[in-house]
Parts: sequence; structure tokens; C-alpha cells
Amino acid sequence: CLWTLAAILKETLKDAPVARAGLLKKLLAPLDAVLEGFYNAILLHHFDSHHYTSPYSDATNNLISFIDLLEALLASRIELELPLRCQRILFLKASYVLSVISSSIPYVIKKKFILLLKKCVLYKSREDARSGSLVLGNPSLCEDMLALSNAVLQVVNLTWLNQIPLSGKSNYFGSSEAAPGHDSQGGSDQTVLRALSLVVLKALEFKIHNSATEAEIK
Repeated sequence: CLWTLAAILKETLKDAPVARAGLLKKLLAPLDAVLEGFYNAILLHHFDSHHYTSPYSDATNNLISFIDLLEALLASRIELELPLRCQRILFLKASYVLSVISSSIPYVIKKKFILLLKKCVLYKSREDARSGSLVLGNPSLCEDMLALSNAVLQVVNLTWLNQIPLSGKSNYFGSSEAAPGHDSQGGSDQTVLRALSLVVLKALEFKIHNSATEAEIK
């Protein structure tokens, strides 16, 4: 079901621009609450269970299908002037994704979620993309980016980054030790390292631009 919905969304985004918004609304509006329920139920799950030990298990494949759906929902957001809740959920409840990333799920899922967060922090509405402004003109997007930035900065202020592996082996963010049996060259996943760094920097940038007082910025 998740795969089918993601595939339909992706195909809809290939339609003529005039028809897209109407089709997306017709497809997603009845599923809005259902998709938020899915998000809560799936991402609040205990990922330390034995079902997720293998990157090839059914449970892992289901989670990958769900990430693909979240990615399609993010891509479809730009088509609607007033995005639906299911298109905003990644921003408003980013803490769920951040918790999953630091759990013991397979590395392939952590990486997909980190790259999805990177897409979120780089997201711009059509108007903002045209103007090139750092200050977002869209109120709902501004609210969403602030929620995402707060969630990221809150966990980064703790020990979250230290729990993030930078490869399928045992390299961790901020660690200078090479994984046992591997040389230190090329041990860490540079794509994930860049994506994580960008997520933190963009969260800081957005928070600073939208902070009311100097004390808050500090």
C-alpha cells in the first residue's frame, strides 16, 4: 500500500502543472489523518527489536517504503498553496525521525532518513526559490522550518551526534578512531557526514534569522 501510494504521487507530479494541485488534493485530503496516524505508529515503534537486525528483512523493507512515501509527500508539497498536514508532518514531528536515526536500526535506513532531513532543510516554496530570500515568505513553511530547526538543535545540544554512525561499520560522528580491521582512509561515509553537517548548519542559520532577541541567538 505504501509503495503504491508513493508511486501514484510520483506519477501525479509528472502531470501537467495546471492539473497537479487538484489531483494531489483529491488524492491526499481523505488520507491526511490516516497518514499522520501511520507516521506516529511507525516511527514511535521500538526499532531495537530483532525484526530490524537485517537490512533485508520485511520490517526493514516496509520502513524503506515508508521513507519513499515521505519523500514523495515532501516533493508534492510545493504544488499546494496550503499544504496538508501529511505534507508538513516531517517538519512538525522531526523528533520522531531524529530518534529513529539514533536507534539500532540498519545503517541503510539511518542514511535514508538523514538524506531526507537534508531535503527538508533545503526545501523552498516556489516564491522563496524565485526570490532567493533567506527569510521565508510562506507562513506555514516558516513555522515548519522553525519546528524542524528547534528539534535538530535540541538533540544536537545533547549527545545525539555521537550516536550517529558514519558507515555500516563502527565509525561514529566526531570519532577519530578507525574501525577495527579497517584503515582510517575512506572509513566514513562522506555523503552522510556532509548531509548531517548541512542539517545542523541550516538549522542554526534558520534559528538565528528567526530569533527575536540577541540572547536567544546566543
